[in-house]
Amino acid sequence: MPTRRQFKELFVVLVGLLVAALPAAAQPPLIDDKDFNIEAAEREKLLDRLAKELKDAYVFPDVAEKMAADLKARRPEYEKITSGPGLAAKLTEHLQVISKDKHLRVRASASSLPRPKKDGPSAADRERDKEFARRMNGAISKVERLPGNVGYLEIRNFMQPDAVAEPMAAAMDFLARTDALILDLRRNGGGSPRGVALVCSYFFGEEPVHLNSLYWRRGDRTEEFWTQKSVAGKRCVGKDMCVLTSSRTFSGAEECAYNLQTQKRAIVVGETTGGGAHPGGMVPLGERFLVFIPTGRAINPVTKTNWEGTGVKPDVACAASQALDVAHQAVVKKLLDAAKDDDTRRLIQMDLDRTRPDVPSKTKQ
Repeated sequence: MPTRRQFKELFVVLVGLLVAALPAAAQPPLIDDKDFNIEAAEREKLLDRLAKELKDAYVFPDVAEKMAADLKARRPEYEKITSGPGLAAKLTEHLQVISKDKHLRVRASASSLPRPKKDGPSAADRERDKEFARRMNGAISKVERLPGNVGYLEIRNFMQPDAVAEPMAAAMDFLARTDALILDLRRNGGGSPRGVALVCSYFFGEEPVHLNSLYWRRGDRTEEFWTQKSVAGKRCVGKDMCVLTSSRTFSGAEECAYNLQTQKRAIVVGETTGGGAHPGGMVPLGERFLVFIPTGRAINPVTKTNWEGTGVKPDVACAASQALDVAHQAVVKKLLDAAKDDDTRRLIQMDLDRTRPDVPSKTKQ
């Protein structure tokens, strides 16, 4: 069984995945992860439904067939598992062995999960989603001016554009007078590709830039994502920029880092990211189980590939806990080297010196 810490980290990732899959910045369904017993009839329906959904929707049909065949071959093994969360964890493990796909996960809930609404979210649902996004501040977690006049922006999730637009504009207006920017994605588990495109729009000029494409198996179509010609807040263009990553940076957060890295707009500092480039959505498997099925794959316009299985490799590798200090030192050094005159250099250095701990004076004897 996963540890409490693993459950917590998985929940961070799951929130990112759920927000990416929903039409609005909806509050994800609560997963009741208490243990519970699963009877044979429910288990058989679960396995049948899982195999069908994979074959119908998984982005790579040949891999889906292999996973379905493996599920069938392992039926005797699954019959011995009576724990709902235990079965979900084992299914996830086996599916990922074949697919190597970290997005592909089965979840179990001791309480019944809400049924999807055929007519889409109600007015009450939309209002609840709006309130959730407001309380989360569009997942804009922290905005700060660091010593040396370096801007710092932490984003914990990429919500839909309507949820992130106002907080992002306010954050970028605050940071407009800084001379460099650090974007912190170390605790970002992913989210909406449209939210990613909106955020990235602030780091390029008005001329639209092709950031990423998503190929979807259903409909055999490719969807392109570009920066926006206009944004509500002030852009950060022509300034040095670093993106902080960790091994927990995943999915849409990886796309953001990869977009900025491949466009040579930012330096990535930290750890290699989780390695999930296949978007999709949550699919119910009865009343107490659901699965996230990747139905598409990312295609970067520069590399013609993505970060699936490999993660985004940092330009400057270091422990995630050290990434902010490493990035800050690097951009400050650039600012000092590029200073137009000695007075500017002195101002930068004075700003840095003010943050150092005061040295207590010696008491006269």
